[in-house]
This record gives sequence, C-alpha cells and structure tokens, in this order.
Amino acid sequence: MKFLSSLSVAAALFFSSISAVTISEINGNKFQSSYKNQVVSNVTGLVTAKGPNGIWMRSITPDNDASTSESIYVFSSGIVPNVTVGDSIMLGGRVSEYRSSSAYLYLTEITSPVNLTIVSKGNTVKPITIGDKNTVPPTEQYTSLDKGDIFGLPNNQSLISTTNPVLQRTKFGLDFWESLSGELVTVKKATAISKPSSFGDTWVIGSWKVTGKNSRGGLTMRPGDANPEAIIIGTPLDGTRNPDDTVLGAGLADITGVITYAFGFYRILPLTALKVTSSPSPALPPATKFVAAGGCKELTVGSYNVENLAPSSAHLPTIASDIVNYLKSPALVFLQEIQDDNGPTNDAIVDANVTLTTLASAISDAGGVSYEFADIDPVDDQDGGQPGGNIRVAYLYNPKIIRLSNPNPGTSTQANEVLPGPALKYNPGRIDPNNTAAWTASRKPLAAAWETLDGKNKFFTVNVHFTSKGGGSSLHGDPRTPVNGGVDQRITQADVTASFISQILAEDPNAGIITAGDFNEFAFVKPIEDFVSKSGLKDLDVIAKIKDVERYTYLFDMNCQQLDHMFVSNSITKKADYEHIHKNTWVPYDDAPSDHDPSIAKLNVCQ
Repeated sequence: MKFLSSLSVAAALFFSSISAVTISEINGNKFQSSYKNQVVSNVTGLVTAKGPNGIWMRSITPDNDASTSESIYVFSSGIVPNVTVGDSIMLGGRVSEYRSSSAYLYLTEITSPVNLTIVSKGNTVKPITIGDKNTVPPTEQYTSLDKGDIFGLPNNQSLISTTNPVLQRTKFGLDFWESLSGELVTVKKATAISKPSSFGDTWVIGSWKVTGKNSRGGLTMRPGDANPEAIIIGTPLDGTRNPDDTVLGAGLADITGVITYAFGFYRILPLTALKVTSSPSPALPPATKFVAAGGCKELTVGSYNVENLAPSSAHLPTIASDIVNYLKSPALVFLQEIQDDNGPTNDAIVDANVTLTTLASAISDAGGVSYEFADIDPVDDQDGGQPGGNIRVAYLYNPKIIRLSNPNPGTSTQANEVLPGPALKYNPGRIDPNNTAAWTASRKPLAAAWETLDGKNKFFTVNVHFTSKGGGSSLHGDPRTPVNGGVDQRITQADVTASFISQILAEDPNAGIITAGDFNEFAFVKPIEDFVSKSGLKDLDVIAKIKDVERYTYLFDMNCQQLDHMFVSNSITKKADYEHIHKNTWVPYDDAPSDHDPSIAKLNVCQ
C-alpha cells in the first residue's frame, strides 16, 4: 500500500472519528446523511472520475439497498493529482452537506480528506447504465412532498431539507436521482430535449421509458406529469465545452459521466463534451395551412409574443417574415411585448407608433398585407418587462377584412366597461388598469370590438400578457411544492379578465369573443382553470383536438410547455381550428427571433 502523508492533518481532527463507515452508510436512504458534520475514517472506494476540485469514489463493499448510493464526491483540489481513475483507495474526512442557495437541495460529500491510502491501481471502472433493470427513472412525480400535484397551492408548504424523507426511488424522480448521487453512469441513445443554456448545459433523455414525448422528440408538460425522468448534462470534466447550437430532438452519442447536484438540479457531469450525431427533420416546421379567405366564415387570427420588439430590434425583419411566411398574414394578429419607440432607453417616451409602423412596413415589404394597428400606451415604467421598454400588447389588423367597431380609444388609466348591446365604452380600452393587486408591474389586457366591413358581423377580443414566472423555484429545488413565481398575481389577473369577459356574455350569450396571448401559465394550473371557469370561454386546443403532447409554445428546463393560449366563446367554436407553429422552439437560440412560438386559428365569426 502507498501512504500519502501530504493529505494528513492533525490527529486531533480524528480523535472522535467514526471508523470504517461504508459509502452507502454515509449516504443512507434519505436526502441528507445521518453522519452530517461527523468525521469518518477508513472509507474505501474505487476512483471513478476526477474533476478540477475533487474526485468521485464508488464503494467496493456495496449493500443490497438500491436507495443508498454507493458513490460519493470527495471535495478537495489537493487530492486530485494524487489519484488516478481505477485506483482503489482508503481515506477519512468530514461528511458535509453543501448547497450554494437555500432554494437548492444539499449534496452529500466528504470534505477535508486525510490519510489517503492507495490500496491498488489499475482496477476496472464500469459505469452504471441508466435505464437498465434497476435504474429506470420514474416518469411523472418528483417527490412525495408534492402530494401528487407539482403545481398544487399553496406553494412551499414543506422543505426536503427539513423533512428529509426516506427515498422512494421507483416512485419519485428526485428520490431516484438522489439514490444515484455520485455514481458514474452512462446514458445510451441520448436525445436533446432542450436548447443548451449559455453554459452549454443540455437536458436529455436516454433509452429508458418516458412519458409526454412529442413528435419532435421533446417531453411536453401535461397535467400531473412534469417529466422527472429527464436529466441535465452539465460542464464536461475534461475542460471541453458542450455545443451551444444543439436543437430540440437532436440525437446524441452515448454520454458517460457522474451524477451530482448543482445550481438547483440533479445533473450529469460528462467525462467529455456532448456530441451531436443526428438532427431532426425537417429543420423548420411547415407554414400554417390556414389562409385568410377574406370573409367572416374563415377569419384567421394569429398570436405572437415578439420578445421586446422595438424599431431598432435586429429581429424585427424576422418577426415580419414569420407573420408573412409562417402565419400567412392573418386578418388579425395579437401581439405581446411591443416596446416603445426607443426601446429600452429609459426616458419619458411611451408611444409605440414608430415600433408598430416599422413592423407593419416590414410585413408589407416582405409581401404581406398592409396592416393597421391598435394599442394603448402604458404609464411610463409601470408595466414591467425590460426597464425603459414600456412593453404592451397590441393588435395588427387587415383593414380590407375587419375594422374597429365605432373606434373610441381609451387612455392608459381609463378602465374599459361593457355597455348594453353589448358594446365597449372604449374601443380599444384597457381592462381595470388601476387595479394594483392585479396589474402592478404587469401588462394590462386590451379589449377591442371588431366588425366586418359591411358592419353585419361583430366580435370582441381581449389581448393578454399576464405577469411572468420570475421568482419561482426549480422543479428540483428544496421548496415543495415548488414556488410558481407570480401565481397569486396571475390568479387575480385571470379573475379580473374573466369577469370582464363574462359581462359581455351576460349581455349576449351568443357574442363572439376571442382571448389570446401570453398567459405565462399552463392550462392545468389554477389561474387558467379559474379563467376558463369564470369567463365561460373554451380552450381552443381542446376544441381543435390538438394532441396534448403537441401543445407547446415554449421551452424551459426539461419541458416543452405552453404559455400561450387562445380561448373562444361558444358561438365561434363550430369548425374552429388551431395550430402552434414551432418556428422558434425547433431552431438554435441564435436563429429564433423570439423565445415563444406563434399560434394561429381559423374561426367563423359570422353572426
């Protein structure tokens, strides 16, 4: 045996140390070790991987409990040069639980290693294959503390760090990944289910069973299923860098690395960088099959979050091209995130006429229709979004097909009202803009009344952009259920908006109403469930019978998810059709003018 005294410390450190503890005993069958803050000695294991700040070692005396990981991270940059992968070693140290944020889970590790002894060298190191008989990730639930609903309210009612539940690795995703913490693993037949982060981190699935798989190869979030079977691939241990242009559904070479926890997620640190082996086809989705026919029977209506669009935005020509070539110049377009005329310059300018005129001109120049537009300026710096941008919702409309009915625009602070008829007091006008509980630092919905050029067919619209999910916690985080950022405000926003819509239907149960935009919420979570219940509108995804796995307009972490929705009143559901055009979720970040996909409907608004 070879003894490295350079890693020894004062004997006093080990005066009360616990001798000959196995790695599985240290990890235990819970999220945190029962040996936390205790000093252990004579821990034996096989070095499976090395990183810049430590090593991973696997027990050579495994137990029979699959819930107790047989591997552990030894945190010490000093130990790295003194061992080689394949070494069987013995050491002591302090059992520690580390996290960089109180919102994260703890990583069990050994710190301040001492008395390193190399028992043997050149041993075979074999990774565990995820998806083999005893290593199949659960596909729906994350932890028992979520009580079956990861979006249940109220949020943050318990903490994994304080409850420290016994791992149920065959039932819950976080328990599964925790039971493999520190292990060297292989992911076979890997598929990218996200775009890389700015660090190259990429979510993947392997050759194991999954649920929610869509036709592009990603995993779509659905009721009761937020896809815990996915794992993120982090920074390679050899100092290389993962590719930054991997796309949703790309095939990847087999991945081997160690499982750890960092930055709010369980992850695999690969031995070397990801390698893309195949790309999904076609590279881009087809254009919509809906084309405006010019009448009320087949009115085409698009919706697009255009991501902080200003006159100077480099992505403005691409947005214009999308509206022309992918949405085929709908008769009416709901827009979100229209900035004022000088974009993020933080001054007193709130008008967006230049922004909308520039966009309309670019659409015309690209071969589209000559749109007119309608919006209401916000109060300066009151609607959230990029500082100085004064984002708001707006409409583009084809004046050869429809027009505002008795135009009478309101101001920033004038609350729209439903009048007998029904009609609107302001057309267009904002909904309850002075309601601070609903709209503080958030966009106000814009209601409008429209009619065909002969004046015979009238319908109403409400364009929304609810408050963001900022401030939420990771699905792999400590709070359970995870914090759904802004959910309480969205509940209020949904209530206010739905109440306004219900007033129109109270005046005329057969009124045609279209509500669309970026709701920043999922259809199966309380704000949208409340909105549908109280407004009386119907979810167009359901009416059009879009498969649940194809209902996505946005990528976030491991999930394809839907933040953008369209809802219609009962009178215009007949023969209604709807599409999500995955123009932006399918391509690399640099090729996407927005982080949202546009959507388009074909509706009969004839009366």
